Order: sequence, then structure tokens, then C-alpha cells
Amino acid sequence: MLETLSNWYNKRFSDPDAIALALILLVGAAAIYFLGGILTPVLVSLVIAYLLEWPVNRLVACGVRRIFAVGFVLFVFVWICSAILFGLSPLIWQQAANLLSEVPTIVSRVQVYLLELQQQYPNLISTEQASTFIDDITKQMMQGGKTLVSMSFSSLFNLVAILIYLVLVPLMIFFMLKDKEELIRGCLRFMPNQRRLAIKVWLEMDLQIGKYIQGKVIEIVVVGLASVIAFALLDLRYAILLGVAVGLSVLIPYIGAAVVTIPVAAVALFQFGVSAEFWYVMIAYGIIQAIDGNVIVPILFSQAVNLNPVVIIIAVLFFGGLWGFWGVFFAIPLAALVKAVINAWPASSQPKLDEGV
Repeated sequence: MLETLSNWYNKRFSDPDAIALALILLVGAAAIYFLGGILTPVLVSLVIAYLLEWPVNRLVACGVRRIFAVGFVLFVFVWICSAILFGLSPLIWQQAANLLSEVPTIVSRVQVYLLELQQQYPNLISTEQASTFIDDITKQMMQGGKTLVSMSFSSLFNLVAILIYLVLVPLMIFFMLKDKEELIRGCLRFMPNQRRLAIKVWLEMDLQIGKYIQGKVIEIVVVGLASVIAFALLDLRYAILLGVAVGLSVLIPYIGAAVVTIPVAAVALFQFGVSAEFWYVMIAYGIIQAIDGNVIVPILFSQAVNLNPVVIIIAVLFFGGLWGFWGVFFAIPLAALVKAVINAWPASSQPKLDEGV
């Protein structure tokens, strides 16, 4: 047993570059795990910097000095975000408040549907099962309402921190974009000298992460906008709230689409009942999901999502459990990172016995 472990270690870790790569990965993972809350503004700035790198490079290629290109792109980005924040957020909060106020009505309608279903199929659903199901739904709804209220109060207490982030994040984005090469050189000073494998993995992941972030933002906008338009044309209540929820659901591959289907179907069912309008909404929603999965995702993530769906779901659960939102957001790139490390890792660093003979 010890000899087997010794042989495995010699094959995998006798290369100094492999040891350096493992050390870099361990230190990076530990820093994010233990300092994730403190580093949140840095992570947000890094994600947005990756997103804005492409337009900055296009302007620089056209002859614009990098500092002016960064300033212009960042100004446009802040303006767009401000317009969305002050224009869309009040509508979303209003619709969320209206939906929350109608929770008792929704619960009573659920009760009516279940009682009718129990009367039609007494052998399928008993009275006790219907009552238990209604009680569970009521408790979940009340718990959800309390959670929203607590989140509202906590957001008020964190207002100062939010204001600080609104100043710090744009500043960090600006300097990350303007001084990109200088920052990279500074980081390399703290890296081990044996970093051949680390650089190989980084060059592969750098391109994938940039494309993934840009593609994910485009996917959120396209899917969310299409959902809002479709729901509004079908006269579905809370169209903006539900459309934004559908757009944000693409952050969690597979699982997000399954979860957001429940509120869409519930609102359509309680507004239209089991009628043609209800099925129109569900068909439109199904078409949007089909286009997203079979057209948008393959186009935007042809390189990043070259992974089995089971691997992606496991990555979402694993990295989401470790790092919360950021683990979920970067689940696919992190899974691709693991794959890149496995591919780059030396299978055997020992020379063969017959070499040089």
C-alpha cells in the first residue's frame, strides 16, 4: 500500500511545476473560501472588468488611447446600469409587493383546487393529504414573506456598505482595466518560479472565463427580455417580475430553469385557470427555454460548456455549497478549470528506464 502511494506521488508530484500549480490552486481556493465576504467587491470588479475588456480592446484597436477607452466604456456601463436600476427596480419591487399581498388569495385558490381534485379522485388524494399539503404551502408562503421583510430591513442597515461599494467598485474596475499589464506583472512576482503548468492552465482559462462572463450577461439579457415581452403580450400579471426571474435563472444551469417554472406556472394558473390562455403562456415559456438551451447556449458557450450535463450539475452543487453565489456563477468555468488542470497535469514525470540506452 505504501509503495503504491509512493509511486503515485512520484509520478504526480515529482515535477516542481506540478507542485507549484497545486500550491497556487490551494492558496487561491483557501483565500476565496475564508475571505470571500471581504473580497466580494474585488470579485465583482473583476467580473465586470472581464465583461468590459472586449469593448476596451476594440477601441484601442481603433487607435484610442487605453486610458480614454477605459474611461468612455466605464462611463457608458455606469450610465446603462443606473438607467436600469432607477427605471426597472421600482417596477420589480412593486410587482413583488403586489404578489406578496395576494399570497392569501393564492393559498385559498390552492385549497379550492385541491378540494375539487379530492372530490373527483378520492382514491388518489385523501382529505388528510390535501389538508397537510395546504398547511405546508401556507407555512412556506409565510416563511418566504418573513424572509423578504428581513432582507428589506437588512438591506437598510447595509446601505452604507452599498454606498461604499458604489464608489469602490467603479474605481477598482477603472484601474484593473487601465493598469492590467502592470497588475499582472505584480501578481507574477508572488508566484513560484516553477510556473510553467500554471501559466499553461491560466492561458486556457483566461480566454474561457472572459467569454463565459460576456456570454452569460448576453444570455441573461436576451432570455429576460424575451420573457418579459412574451408575458406582457399574453397579458400575464407580474410580467416584468417573472421575466427578470426567468432571465436570472440562467445563472444556475438546468436547476434554475426547473425552479423558475413553478412561479410562472402558478401565476398563469391562478390568473387564467386551466384554459387556453394558461397553455399559451406555458408554450411560450417552453419555446424560450428551448431556444435558450438549443440555440443561445451553443452559440455563446461553444467552448466553455463542453462538459457533460451531469458534470455541470455536480459542479453547481459542489462549488455553490463551497462559495455560495460566486460558486454557482463560476460553476462552469471552475469545472472547466478542473478539466484543464487534469489535462495539463503530468501523467508521469519520471524518465523511462530505457531512455538514453
